[in-house]
Amino acid sequence: MNSPQALGASCYHCGLPVPASSEFHAAILGQRRRMCCHGCQAVAESIVENGLEDYYRHRTELPQTAEELVPDELRQLELYDHPEVQKSFVHDESGNLLEASLILEGITCAACIWLNERHLQQLDGVASASINYSSHRARVRWDDGKIRLSQILAEIRKLGYHAHPFSAQQQEAVREQQRRQDFRRLAIAGLSAAQVMMVAVAFYAGPEQGLEPATEQLLRWFSLVITVPAMIYSAWPFYQAAWRSIVNRRVGMDVPISLGLITGFIGSVWVTFQGQGIVYYDTLTMLIFFLLATRYLERHAREKSVEAAENLHRLIPPMATRLDDNQQPQMVPLHELQVGDTLLVKPGEAIAGDGVVTEGESQVDEALLTGESRPVAKLPGTYVYAGSVNYESPLQVRVTGLGEQTVIAGIARLLDRAQAEKPRLARVADHVAMYFTTILLAAVVVIGLAWWWIAPERCFEIVLAVLVVSCPCALSLAAPAAFAAAGSHLVGRGVLLTRGHALESLARVTRVVFDKTGTLTIGRPHIIATVPYHGYEAETALRIAASLEQASEHPLARSFTDVVPAGERSGVVGVNNQPGKGISGEVNGERYFIGNMALNPQVAYPELSGLEPGASVVWLSNSRQVMAAFVLADTMRPEVTALVSNLKRRNIAVSILSGDTASSVQHFASVAGIKDWRAGLTPEGKLAALREMQQRGEVVAMVGDGINDAPVLAGAQVSFAMGNGTQMARASGDIVLLGENLQEIDHAITTGRFTVSIVRQNFTWALIYNAVALPFAATGLIAPWMAAIGMSVSSLIVILNALRLR
Repeated sequence: MNSPQALGASCYHCGLPVPASSEFHAAILGQRRRMCCHGCQAVAESIVENGLEDYYRHRTELPQTAEELVPDELRQLELYDHPEVQKSFVHDESGNLLEASLILEGITCAACIWLNERHLQQLDGVASASINYSSHRARVRWDDGKIRLSQILAEIRKLGYHAHPFSAQQQEAVREQQRRQDFRRLAIAGLSAAQVMMVAVAFYAGPEQGLEPATEQLLRWFSLVITVPAMIYSAWPFYQAAWRSIVNRRVGMDVPISLGLITGFIGSVWVTFQGQGIVYYDTLTMLIFFLLATRYLERHAREKSVEAAENLHRLIPPMATRLDDNQQPQMVPLHELQVGDTLLVKPGEAIAGDGVVTEGESQVDEALLTGESRPVAKLPGTYVYAGSVNYESPLQVRVTGLGEQTVIAGIARLLDRAQAEKPRLARVADHVAMYFTTILLAAVVVIGLAWWWIAPERCFEIVLAVLVVSCPCALSLAAPAAFAAAGSHLVGRGVLLTRGHALESLARVTRVVFDKTGTLTIGRPHIIATVPYHGYEAETALRIAASLEQASEHPLARSFTDVVPAGERSGVVGVNNQPGKGISGEVNGERYFIGNMALNPQVAYPELSGLEPGASVVWLSNSRQVMAAFVLADTMRPEVTALVSNLKRRNIAVSILSGDTASSVQHFASVAGIKDWRAGLTPEGKLAALREMQQRGEVVAMVGDGINDAPVLAGAQVSFAMGNGTQMARASGDIVLLGENLQEIDHAITTGRFTVSIVRQNFTWALIYNAVALPFAATGLIAPWMAAIGMSVSSLIVILNALRLR
């Protein structure tokens, strides 16, 4: 199917008039098309040459005029290449690989998304490009060594669209504008429905109650005039969605809605002009009003989940107090801050960036980040996060992360990823709704022909009732509304869903597997004893150990770096991190090893007895001999025992897979009441143990926090990553516990089961409703106005049932 523009006086690309003297043409879809200017010709040829010609088949609206970029515009775009400008919206992933969060203006339909994504992905250096249709938010990843951000923005500009950095405030303004427009459509539909329903009372009374033919005709014309605004303005989104569905060869639920509205309106207008017969203006306006009201509620529930990521961005203040070289405070805008700056955070102020407290003691509210209602004590050396609020006394904070490098930005990226993935149940609902709609349209034709043969005078009324009553709105809303409400609820408790399938998988969990260090334990073990060997001094061994551990992300690393100041540590080169074993590197020209016995098997390890229950041993050695043994003790999280008890009460088995020593794991397992445990496992060993469980038919939820947990987190059906864990663990986890309260695991499983139950209830209700309503409508037992109420109430029940999850 070709674009609606025909070869003639309008430009095939942008639709503007073609000047009589224009000689610009482009070959598109096998035909020579006229262009209004060189800019449109260049864009069209670029689209064709890059294999994106299907854009012209699928587009439903014309793009903005694609003017050629002038030098001034190019210079403005080049400003976005500056690192200082990029700090607020660009994330540095690794090496030259960057990721930008952008907003695209000019998006009108799915074809626009298709064109931009594919064009950008074909650019040399662009790793990926994804655009969210509902929010028009794009995430673009590119290699800065091959292509610049300004070039990417210029390519988007050449296609006729405008891209600019994402701003939570600007996005909220756009969303607020959409809300106002939706409310205006709803208000107009409501006013029209109210007026037309009052007039319809006279129609229902009829001649038996004294309604004269002339008055009846006058009321028909009055109803027509009142219905037109609702049909044209309020119902416009239904027509747009139906047209997109047809163009993309997908029969969506808006197709029967639009057919019912258009059919009913044309039939009613015909009756109005004829001066006799039944009009359905009341049914049409009531249907539009109820549908808009239902979708307004559904959109509100869905946006609550979408807004969670943007609310995080709004926590960061636009200004901060920076201490200069003379320790004098000065107010500066956020974009002027640099990593390494020292901030003065006064009581009641939000912290502008991630950092480490260098001076002061206070309580900090991290509730909006972690869901934890109690303030957290902050002392010199502890970390604070952008967006958290200082409560009691001033703090001096050395900045370690700004903009897209902060923890809060990482959480927002994970939320974006989760919202981009549609759960399996939602995909099933979409497919069922599509097939049901196709069957419905076929049934309408059959029913219409049957009634045309049986009773032609009732054919129109029954076809309209069938179209309206059987629209699968409730079926299509059954899953998305429930998942959006559940996601919004869990984010408020500090449980961040980062994968679309997480809730469904949680509902089927039969076993929860824990790592030990940093998961069942608090993850901040302290050194309780240092045992030196072969004449080495304990302090020397500790400094070497801290020098090595400063290059590690393992939870045990902080046990060493916290007790040895940075100024006393030496530089380390040639670092080799072996997950599950330890780390090695060169300090002052000699290679050292710190970890368990498996890290350096070429040396002989002495016997170490008299360890406290639950204590762990970390060995320091060089290439010749053992230098020291460090005995570390950790504390179990206080909520572990209650969590294990709750899981067992739900008939969910509990296990521990740990790389720690057998004595330590056994101690913690016995305290927690966990009988199934394995110790001394490498990452490969943990993954093998997980596979064994899965082969027995277990649905496993894995909980971990370290870099050595990343493979097993990715291998489990669903996984929890601790909020204080490594970046790799958070990226591998399907769910992130921001507040680190393990009891939320039990609540998440409860929510997952409740969510799936709600979705099934919605599916059942929607299917039963459609199965019952269709025969009644087909046999003429349901009038069109009853069909409109029935379909709308069905959708409303689904939405209200889903909102129970909040």
